[in-house]
Amino acid sequence: MDAGTTGAEITPDHLARLARCSSGSITTELFRLGFKQCFLVGVKPLNPDLPSFAGEAYTMRLIPAREDKETYATLTPRPNPDNLQWVGVEEIGAGQVMVIDSRDDARAACMGNILMTRMMRRGVAGVVTDGSFRDGAEIAGMTLPAYCKEVVASTRLSFHHVADLNVPVACAGVAVYPGDIVHGERDGITVIPRQAALQVLEACERRDPLEGYLTLRIEAGESLWGVYPPNDQTRADFAAWQAAGSRPEDAPHVRAPRAAVE
Repeated sequence: MDAGTTGAEITPDHLARLARCSSGSITTELFRLGFKQCFLVGVKPLNPDLPSFAGEAYTMRLIPAREDKETYATLTPRPNPDNLQWVGVEEIGAGQVMVIDSRDDARAACMGNILMTRMMRRGVAGVVTDGSFRDGAEIAGMTLPAYCKEVVASTRLSFHHVADLNVPVACAGVAVYPGDIVHGERDGITVIPRQAALQVLEACERRDPLEGYLTLRIEAGESLWGVYPPNDQTRADFAAWQAAGSRPEDAPHVRAPRAAVE
């Protein structure tokens, strides 16, 4: 599996460019590299109108709550290193994405609007869980992208205990390692293994404009055959279209669709 260079430096510019890539192109390029499923199925944005984003994963792992282990430290108004949830909220860096492994259990929220507000003010890029949040209406009004499966009012203490921070986790059945790149848009969340991120970025920046061009031709009435997937002639047409300024009116002449075979 050729997945690029492990530990390659990923800059804010790389992340900004990845944010502009489509999840369809990202997952296609990941598939080409051998990563079959990196999309978090069922995890949706509370506010789909927020801009797309990309950031490094900071993970939080939940396990089932147990009465003799839960200190209920969140109910005390003082710093407590045993309260790993608040430690994580105060530790995550600007531009990072908090990925919360809720074990696909949405019976209780993993956090609500106050912790979200704190992370928003600290410059966090997004928050993702395969469980639920509370205060969904308030969170949907924030500028912090938040993705979950459900919204419930039940407190985390009912079913969840924060066991670890910044360790490998599973979120919606996808493995997420600290430092992986998390991409979010209206369609959902894709996790890009860190060592593949730059290779995926370069491929997507080639793929997205090409697919936009192919869509124009299909919209104009051409059949799939010979257009999608693109052949050598289609790619040459695309190169000419780009050289003309990438404007629809400058695209090569669209061939009439083939007559239906009776």
